[in-house]
Amino acid sequence: MGERGSRNPLLPGGVSRYCRSKMYARRAQYKKRKTVAGPAKEAKPRFVTKQVRGDKNGSTRNVPVRTTTKMYPTEDVRPKLKNRKVNKPARLRSSIKPGTVLILLSNAHRGKRVVFLKQLPSGLLLVTGPYRVNGCPLRRVDQTYVIATKTQVDISNVKVPDHVDDAYFRRQTKARKSKNAGEMFEEKDAKYQLSDQRKADQKAVDAALLASVKKTPELLWYLRAKFTLHKGQYPHNMVF
Repeated sequence: MGERGSRNPLLPGGVSRYCRSKMYARRAQYKKRKTVAGPAKEAKPRFVTKQVRGDKNGSTRNVPVRTTTKMYPTEDVRPKLKNRKVNKPARLRSSIKPGTVLILLSNAHRGKRVVFLKQLPSGLLLVTGPYRVNGCPLRRVDQTYVIATKTQVDISNVKVPDHVDDAYFRRQTKARKSKNAGEMFEEKDAKYQLSDQRKADQKAVDAALLASVKKTPELLWYLRAKFTLHKGQYPHNMVF
């Protein structure tokens, strides 16, 4: 008898003929799996014997351990599953540091270059244009939708107020009033107006940030210019 060949011969190019799952079946490895028997569980009784008073009621009675519900819902309602997931803030990318110039890829300010200030407790990035340079105010941005550049701005003298957090950017919604029969016209929603507090915070941050931006030549024009792509330019081949 000749020598026995391999169960998985090689095809031209050094590629195996069968995949891993196919070889699992050809070798009958499902028959060789070792199963470890766990400790035997004790059978719990389904009924408990309780003493009953009264001569005509009998001395004992069997009561089920788990009682069934007496009322059933008229419609099938799916029970809520237990969720042990804890929301944790996203880890900051190694390329993003305080003072890094970022390129926005989404929202109304996409294509603008902004300066990263700090990461908020929710994991979002706090950035600013500054507003006087390119019109981008203090706002929150997801780090998924930014491109980090190698340009750095010294923000050691920029102090972000402590009250600028996630709750700072939430808009207050007013409760809608119920319509009465006599009301014929609907009330129009009032337009959003910027508060005086946010205007003061924006001016304070921009003043300190512009002082450090003007120290570097051409940096002001770099932040003012929008990022665009032309024919034959590919982002994955660029160094930002």
